[in-house]
Amino acid sequence: MIKNPVPLSSQITSRRHFLKTSTIAASGVYLNLIVVRGASEKPKAGREPASSPTDKVIKLFNGKDLTGLYTWLKDTHYKDPRQVFTVRQGILQISGEVDGYIATKKAYKDYHLVVEYQWGQRTYGSKTVRNSGILLHAVGPDGNRSPWMSSIECQIAQGCVGDFIVIRGKDENGSTLPVTITSETVLGPDGRTRWKKGGTATVYSGKQFWWSEHDPAFQELIDTRGKNDVESPLGQWTRVECICDRNRITVRVNGTTINECFDVFPSAGKILLESEGFEIFFRRFELHPLSEEKRQPRP
Repeated sequence: MIKNPVPLSSQITSRRHFLKTSTIAASGVYLNLIVVRGASEKPKAGREPASSPTDKVIKLFNGKDLTGLYTWLKDTHYKDPRQVFTVRQGILQISGEVDGYIATKKAYKDYHLVVEYQWGQRTYGSKTVRNSGILLHAVGPDGNRSPWMSSIECQIAQGCVGDFIVIRGKDENGSTLPVTITSETVLGPDGRTRWKKGGTATVYSGKQFWWSEHDPAFQELIDTRGKNDVESPLGQWTRVECICDRNRITVRVNGTTINECFDVFPSAGKILLESEGFEIFFRRFELHPLSEEKRQPRP
């Protein structure tokens, strides 16, 4: 855990296109903090070929500003008047005040995504588990699901980190965008479908694929944990890795493989981080090249 001199959940004020230095008192010490509000522009029309990291890490978040990214909110679209997305002390802060996301401007395929997150303090009165998500292989127009793009979600939620959820939408002409995954699963005592290596091949049909050790007795109440949870305790950083190799996605949380799917379609697209009702911080959002010796064999 990084020890920040000021609580990450401190309210930040900044203006669009504006960089300012503010002085904040914390624990009796006055510190100069840099706050950046990234400008969000509508991405250019057209579909460029998806990129892959080949010989070096691609830092999707550079720790300074929102270069290479853009934001979308369900009510104000490409504008962010409430400053839902800010950068402070090298941390991407998402307030969660309104549903939306921050997205890569480019599409990507065949990568090892590394994300590190920590929950903030703002919950807006919710009694259910803290919730966010990583949307993989996102395609189609922004907000076609008001606010989500068609994609495959790697869930970030207390007790449910690493669950798979398929989000379907429509293209610019109103035609349904196909999104599908298959996973080896078993049916748990709670009636939920969860990943199990060697289990029955199951095509996604509307219910999320839960991570392998999801606690059947978990009540999904805020700041509670299942007995086998691998997410870090509240106040610490959690590392999530999504290994997207051709038509397969493998999810690791804090080094433990907890979910996997295959026959993935689409197998390329933008990558999104959600704003969904809870404050959350990200310190790493980057793509690593796939290790050739660990790649799935070509069909």
